[in-house]
Amino acid sequence: MTRQDASLPLRPSEEEVALRTTVASIVGKYGHEYYQRCALTGDPMAELWSDLGRSGFLGLNIPEEYGGGGAGLTELAIVLEELAAGGCPELAMVLSQGIGGSVLARHGSAEQKERYLPGIADGSEKFVFALTEPDAGSNSHNVTTSAKRDGADWVVSGTKYYISGVDHCDHFLLVARTGTDDSTGRGKLSLFIVDDPNGSGLSRQPIPTALQAPERQFTLFFDDVRLPADAIVGEVDHGLTALFDGLNPERVLSAVICTGVGRYALEKAVRYVNARNVWGVPVGTYQGVQHPLAEAAIDLAAARDMTWRAAAEFDAGLPAGETANMAKFLAARAGHKALDTAIQMHGGNGMAHEYGLADLWGIVRLQQVAPVSTQMVLNYIAQHTLGLPRSY
Repeated sequence: MTRQDASLPLRPSEEEVALRTTVASIVGKYGHEYYQRCALTGDPMAELWSDLGRSGFLGLNIPEEYGGGGAGLTELAIVLEELAAGGCPELAMVLSQGIGGSVLARHGSAEQKERYLPGIADGSEKFVFALTEPDAGSNSHNVTTSAKRDGADWVVSGTKYYISGVDHCDHFLLVARTGTDDSTGRGKLSLFIVDDPNGSGLSRQPIPTALQAPERQFTLFFDDVRLPADAIVGEVDHGLTALFDGLNPERVLSAVICTGVGRYALEKAVRYVNARNVWGVPVGTYQGVQHPLAEAAIDLAAARDMTWRAAAEFDAGLPAGETANMAKFLAARAGHKALDTAIQMHGGNGMAHEYGLADLWGIVRLQQVAPVSTQMVLNYIAQHTLGLPRSY
């Protein structure tokens, strides 16, 4: 599912404007207060998710033959940015539609595509992603959770860490070590579908965090969890090949969470400083207020341009690793700066729950740490763009 044309229009098309307007109207029925309630209870934004699914907006990147829209990452990213701009950033779309949908559409077997893609497309089934481990960090080859053959099946043992939303998912993609490269000592990794997050041998423990979001974080424990042979996605020992086709969408979708929240924050800040009158004129009259907001807007515009370029390259089937990493780097910082500036412009009210700003700090700040840290992005650009020696 690729496009021949990777050019970027100078102005949004009528189709893009209509898509943004429609999604904004849907999220507008819920608003940031809805997000706050779900974040407080740890419940998913089920009503909003269902509305989007019924309208066909969750499966825009899924091929039409599996019930999707047959469009691309660009359209899915537009949906997620509008959700975030409406105060409801939806991390589940990064994991299920972004990673799960992209990986399975490109590397799933015919049976896996028939089984899982329609549910991803209409939102009736959610995937999450289990890669991170306590002692592996960003070094995926150091994963120790193992999958060993037992007859036709696989038996999985080990621990995964900081797994988002596994308490409300239907399936998850699991990265496990299925061997070791004799020449390098690095793990040979395979990608599996786990159909029952509550199955025999699986247990989880919540990780208390400062992140205020509907998705909670968990440690997963695998105690001889048995998976069938057809749980493998792609080739045995070559799971990273399939996985990498989910990482660039993940970076783009992480970026639009940040740009969307940045838009939301700046819009609130501009309204506030135009209405706030302390010395006889709105405080937005003063350069000390205007300049930080203008600088945040410039950074946000630059981040958005790189993000749409990355999405266009991915949709055209071009290598998108460089632009996707750059987009995530720029957007994570720009979104954080916009939100922080908006909080500052609200003064003490910026910390008040009713103004709906400070509670979004965690999800935006998270994007500088995960799904890939700022430092690992810089490592990638130094090595692959600048041609510098590998530094890690």
